Amino acid sequence: MKKQFLLAGVVALGICLGASRVAAQGPQGAGAGGGGSSSSKSDTSQKSQKSRSLNPIKWIKKDTKTDRSSANAERDKKLGASLHAQGLLPDGTKLSDACENFKELSECLAALHASHNTGVRFDCLKWDLTAIQPSADMSACKGPESYKRMSLSKSIELNKPEARGKTEAKNAEKQARTDLKAAGS
Repeated sequence: MKKQFLLAGVVALGICLGASRVAAQGPQGAGAGGGGSSSSKSDTSQKSQKSRSLNPIKWIKKDTKTDRSSANAERDKKLGASLHAQGLLPDGTKLSDACENFKELSECLAALHASHNTGVRFDCLKWDLTAIQPSADMSACKGPESYKRMSLSKSIELNKPEARGKTEAKNAEKQARTDLKAAGS
């Protein structure tokens, strides 16, 4: 009898401790912010207390847009000077104008290098890679099929069939990575 009474006491104690832990955790799930109280005043005070993040990284305000744009401007200035010196960009042409419709700067740089290496007009490669026809005379270029973007290697092969598209594209992409690394990005 004593064993049964002792066992019942241990079970009751375990239930009490378990219930107190659950109550200490508060309400669970989405929309459980009120905790069962119907007072809107207590709801607003809880929201104002929770508005400050517990993550210390979020306490520091950053102005990332200006940081990135100034870093990109410096990089573009270095790249533009380098590309002009290599003869990849004609005089008076800005890098931002040449790379206007490209999704990635590295893709534009690879197209510039491929154009220079193979003798294919940059406008033709740009049209194929972006699927946006430039305003220049494009009669000598073979545009992308069904107005979809194509890879650099396919564009080279389309515009200059005697060229080895994959080899030329890999070489141009390697040169583009080297340019980006030299410019500090």
